[in-house]
Amino acid sequence: MTEKDNLLVRFDGETETISYKTSKNGVFQEDPVRPFGDEDMLDITTDARMDVSDLRDRSQGVSNLMSTATGEQNQYDDFHTIDWLKDLGRDRFRHRVIEHRAKENIWHRLRYLHDAWSGWVCVFLVGLTSGCVAGVVDISASWLTNLKEGICAEQFWFNQEHCCWSANDNDTSVNGCSQWFTWPELFGIYGDGAGAYLLRYMFYVIWALIFSSLAVLLVRVFAPYACGGGIAEIKTILSGFIIRGYLGKWTLLIKAVGVVLSTSAGLCLGKEGPLVHVACCCGNIFAHFFPKYGRNEAKKREILSAAAAAGVSVAFGAPIGGVLFSLEEVSYYFPMKTLWRSFFCAMVAAFVLRSINPFGNNRVAIFYLDYDVPWFFFELVPFMILGIFGGLFGAFFIRANSWWVRFKKASSFSKYPVSEVLLITLLTALVSFPNPYTRMSTLTLMERLFAQCGPADESDLCSYNRTFNQNDGKMQLGAPTAGLSHAMGLLFLALLFKIAFTIFTMGVKVPAGLYIPSLAIGAIAGRMLGVGVEQLVYHFPNFAPFKTECGSAGSKCVTPGLYAVVGACAALAGVTRMTVSLVVMMFEVTGGLPYIVPLMVATMMAKWVGDAIVPGSIYDRQIVMNNYPFLDNKDEFNYTTIAADVMQPRPNEPPLGVLTQDSMRLAEVSTRGDSQKGRDQPGVLGTRLGVTDSESSPPLAPCSEQEWGMTTRSGSA
Repeated sequence: MTEKDNLLVRFDGETETISYKTSKNGVFQEDPVRPFGDEDMLDITTDARMDVSDLRDRSQGVSNLMSTATGEQNQYDDFHTIDWLKDLGRDRFRHRVIEHRAKENIWHRLRYLHDAWSGWVCVFLVGLTSGCVAGVVDISASWLTNLKEGICAEQFWFNQEHCCWSANDNDTSVNGCSQWFTWPELFGIYGDGAGAYLLRYMFYVIWALIFSSLAVLLVRVFAPYACGGGIAEIKTILSGFIIRGYLGKWTLLIKAVGVVLSTSAGLCLGKEGPLVHVACCCGNIFAHFFPKYGRNEAKKREILSAAAAAGVSVAFGAPIGGVLFSLEEVSYYFPMKTLWRSFFCAMVAAFVLRSINPFGNNRVAIFYLDYDVPWFFFELVPFMILGIFGGLFGAFFIRANSWWVRFKKASSFSKYPVSEVLLITLLTALVSFPNPYTRMSTLTLMERLFAQCGPADESDLCSYNRTFNQNDGKMQLGAPTAGLSHAMGLLFLALLFKIAFTIFTMGVKVPAGLYIPSLAIGAIAGRMLGVGVEQLVYHFPNFAPFKTECGSAGSKCVTPGLYAVVGACAALAGVTRMTVSLVVMMFEVTGGLPYIVPLMVATMMAKWVGDAIVPGSIYDRQIVMNNYPFLDNKDEFNYTTIAADVMQPRPNEPPLGVLTQDSMRLAEVSTRGDSQKGRDQPGVLGTRLGVTDSESSPPLAPCSEQEWGMTTRSGSA
């Protein structure tokens, strides 16, 4: 008969004792060893491990449990999964010890208070650092993006907008700002001739190649983990997987610098996803200053969840959306206290970013909607169409990008990451420069697509034959001009360009986010559809839904900018399959709380259509392609196989004896147990003895405990 040893730690209020529980010949007995003093329960000490050395010789299981209980640091190997129950049990034991010692003296009381507020201090530091890093990234990316067009003569570190502010020039166009010089103007070439155009074209391509080459070389030499967006890996890490170095200091530095360079190069990528990775790097670094989190991998993931919320908060200026993003999309273990700390961390990060004011508008929101016309019920149909487009685009993008990544791995492309980045950058710069909607930065493009046409707006997107009614202050509808038709053609080409190059850009060895390109694609499609609906209302004013909602002919009741916002939300929902967090994030980014219903409609349509074609988000597909051991806790697994169907005996041994949960008498169970004596195989009993059925799988009980349990139950009966 085998012997089973267990360690019991009893807390009697004043003293703690260790009891050594053994089972021999089916009889359990407790053998007290010695008093368990306070010095034996220190958190991370060598003394505590030495105090229980007399128990190590008696049972290896006891030594393992004691090293866990006394807080011995458990270093997991790289690419291994943590033991959630073990780490959380260690933390509960450590907390009970500290709470018990707090009654002894003032020093232990201070240690108890420090342990209580250490989590709040840690997330405060994470939010503070994340906000500072995001502010520097935003300012640097804006300056380098404008550097491809020209330079400020007086203060070269200013971008075009700040340069014109310093010169007190209200007109920030190229020819209207006296302090801003384009590259042809620095060489004495003025005007819009062929020579000036070619020189601007050449400098645009050269700067793009310089920025992208620096980004890929930094990643390749110093931090290979800094490439990509990082959301898929963060989801895997938060689920309990260990990837050493992915959240290290070098990854933080290279990711922050590389995302500035890659976005400034004009590639079809964004910096918002990498900022989540940057914030999690900050969380991992600061967690090591607090042993409560740094030496416990399960507790460390509470800090990383809060850091992910701070990353979205500074990326979009959406603190509440960041908390919901962490809860819905990336977090695996999210207790209530983590929700509060995530909220606090996102709040601190948003406050710091607002204090830095990188966008110069005194607002955290990147885009601010100020529409003077509400949405109407007949517009729910085009909003649903945008949702369907978002789902179709998301499914197509996931399949196309997955095919491209698999093709690169199977071909020689993966052997030349630097050449791949330079080739994609060259093609992107050559194709994007002729089209003004692809030449400008993606944030500037989205700002123009979201904007409402005003009476003084002279852009091609607002080129209508319309008038402004001074009596009611409303814009009157009008027929489109040639400028609007030309803008729609350029937007259609920009849509095709963004879709194609985003597919091929995602997966290159530079920091690359997916949020902004997806939003831009949806915004372009939404703006085009919005202009179409606006013209339908203009040409068919007596159609029943239009006449009922819009009133008299000629009145403006459709805002194309709103369609751009809804389309952007639908496209991102189709790619990421986010719902609640995305809707909240979008109305925080735009300040468009009155338009939350259209956002919800488009988001749900995009998710339904996308899941019907390709289940799972782009991050789920990346996890599968990278072979990460991620088990989604939101998935449902309906298995009907029982243990007897899958377990097989060892070679040259008789068949296994199976004990079913019901329909067996005690005599049958005893006879079956006697026939299995001497075989190191578990049995299956009723749930009171901790045994399994076909739908649940708690730990199996060895045969000795089963026999003791049956004896106890029969005796009590």
